[in-house]
Amino acid sequence: MSHDAQDWWDTAITRNRAALLRIVAVLFVYAGLDEGGAETVPRRVWRKILAVLCPAESAVRRLIVIAARDIEIEPPKPRAEKPLTGIERLVAVGVLTFREVNLGLACAPRSEPAAAPEKSAPRIPAFPLSDPPRRFDAKAWDGLRPFPQDGFALADGDEEVGAAALCRRLQSLKDALDNLDRHARRLARRRARENLASRSIQGRFAPASEAQLKGANHRETLRLGHPPGHRKRLTHPVADVLRECHGLALSLPRQRTDTS
Repeated sequence: MSHDAQDWWDTAITRNRAALLRIVAVLFVYAGLDEGGAETVPRRVWRKILAVLCPAESAVRRLIVIAARDIEIEPPKPRAEKPLTGIERLVAVGVLTFREVNLGLACAPRSEPAAAPEKSAPRIPAFPLSDPPRRFDAKAWDGLRPFPQDGFALADGDEEVGAAALCRRLQSLKDALDNLDRHARRLARRRARENLASRSIQGRFAPASEAQLKGANHRETLRLGHPPGHRKRLTHPVADVLRECHGLALSLPRQRTDTS
């Protein structure tokens, strides 16, 4: 890739990343993450955050694909298998068999219960590198699942709903924007594992070990059709960012699993 083309791609990534950071900063305020995170938020606020969060995640995922366009990583080397112990070899050949043993008083509870360890804060989940699959309702196509016309009550927009999962998704999204290169290398490593697994299945290479095949997901990073969170009407600035990032990602050569 020429130097001018490289600068053009870097400029596009920087521009869209800055726009997404501004959008995420507003979502952080809605969710109270600027003050440590809210445990609950009104349902109307929860819906407003989710309506922007889904297209923002799709746009960041496409920025990761663009950032990983020229990254090539060798698949992980196979690890040496751990030798079996003497007892494990006896169990494998069927000479030794373990059975449950009643330890009696040895299992009696202590007079004073041990203090429960303090729970640490939940870890921020890794940002998903693949679009969620489409969900279809076959019954609705034939009118077998009609929408009820009466006998139900609309959800109260001021009702408090849990926001813990939503806050973790926002933190994961912010981490992906702050460490775009690291997540691009994650995607490159996953593609390397997929290529190794495909070649091993065809028998053209030595079979891959379990460590090499672990996490090898053959699902396409970007699903066909419109991206998640796509809306026909542009009602929020995130829609413009998603449209541009989606077009840039589609203009790249399609990354498929190597079967040559």
